[in-house]
Amino acid sequence: MSSSETEWLDRAQHADEEAFTHLVETYQTQVFNLCYRMLGDPAEAEDAAQESFWRAYQAIQKYDQTRSFITWLLSIAAHFCIDQIRKRRMMVLPMDILPEEEAPDPMPGPESHYNRREEQVQVHQLLDYLSAQDRAAIIMRYWYDLSDEEIAKALSLTVSAVKSRLHRARKELAIHWKTHQAKSARSERSYHEIPVF
Repeated sequence: MSSSETEWLDRAQHADEEAFTHLVETYQTQVFNLCYRMLGDPAEAEDAAQESFWRAYQAIQKYDQTRSFITWLLSIAAHFCIDQIRKRRMMVLPMDILPEEEAPDPMPGPESHYNRREEQVQVHQLLDYLSAQDRAAIIMRYWYDLSDEEIAKALSLTVSAVKSRLHRARKELAIHWKTHQAKSARSERSYHEIPVF
């Protein structure tokens, strides 16, 4: 943690709203992206990110500065998203699969834009097969490069449980990816087999 970040955190823990606003501005993209990857919907992700920052603001006095701030913040967001996913599944609502909203390619061609969008849709569809905690663990590892220990703290799990979840989730993703690829290949073959008159 940099000395300037420590200073902002100290000020935020002493009820300095400007300091907390600075922290929000610094980390809003990372929190939004985690929420988006977990929830799959930009509007829901925006709401989840705002709620996560509100919860962080309410708990900032309890934050332990020996712990990574971004890990603490992402754990708040991940737990909120896990709760949202569980509620959604209880209501049996399907997840909307939408393209990721990150910085656009400065020189997007139609083909690269289409391919990128297709890849993003496929990733979201694959993530939807995972349980909420497995999804959070995968996102924290592969999008945020958190260690097993950091993920364990963020998700209130043991390190061995994190390793087990990551192993199981990777295996499940591989199975679904192979199934998806096989279906795509079959539909591509049947498209080319249609006779032209």
